[in-house]
Amino acid sequence: GTAALIWNEIIWEKVTNFIMNQSKEQRILNFVLQNAVRGDPRSVVDTIDKYCSQKEWAMNVGNEKGLILDKTVEEINPSVALELGSYCGYSAVRIARLLKAGARLLTVEFNPEFAAIAKQMIEFAGVQDKVKLLEGPSEEIIPQLKKKYEVDTLDFVFLDHWKDRYTPDTILLQECNLLRKGSVLLADNVIFPGAPEFLKYVRKNPHFQCTNYLSHLEYMEVEDAMEKAVFLG
Repeated sequence: GTAALIWNEIIWEKVTNFIMNQSKEQRILNFVLQNAVRGDPRSVVDTIDKYCSQKEWAMNVGNEKGLILDKTVEEINPSVALELGSYCGYSAVRIARLLKAGARLLTVEFNPEFAAIAKQMIEFAGVQDKVKLLEGPSEEIIPQLKKKYEVDTLDFVFLDHWKDRYTPDTILLQECNLLRKGSVLLADNVIFPGAPEFLKYVRKNPHFQCTNYLSHLEYMEVEDAMEKAVFLG
């Protein structure tokens, strides 16, 4: 798995970027703009999956783990959701298509290029009314959520950014009183590339009730999992 990722992410991607004079993320967006149905979030998600399974690997949550994400969102039926790590907007579109009328998703992206791609992806999918993209580091944006973005508490948080930020950002969410009894955290990639500190933190914490969902790394046969942590207050 690691060797395949190194080949895809470092060697092949750099060669292709140089030849085509554009990033992989721009190529994913272009493929969606040319092949997906505007205003149809399901079509956008399926088109990204098609590109990333057939042409170039990318770090979206993917369809297998995406079904776990869908089921979690449907069970919670959140009014206010937070995503940490927008990347190309795949999971933001995937979550937004399931949100009830009046619900909103705040998605945080540190990388300006990824944020620009995600914004276009969200708009093309037609879910921009439900999604607000916040650009910047999660540790700066989380403390601003209450006052600047009028968030009382979060019903659902999807962690899919830097793995070493999972634990400090979970602690920050607690310190900022953004979690209520029943708030649900869902963390991706807890086996590959892995988030051992996060698993240790939530599983040993009496304030969380955890469930592990075994799966595979997006578009690969590498073992991975998602961890659901319900905040008990």
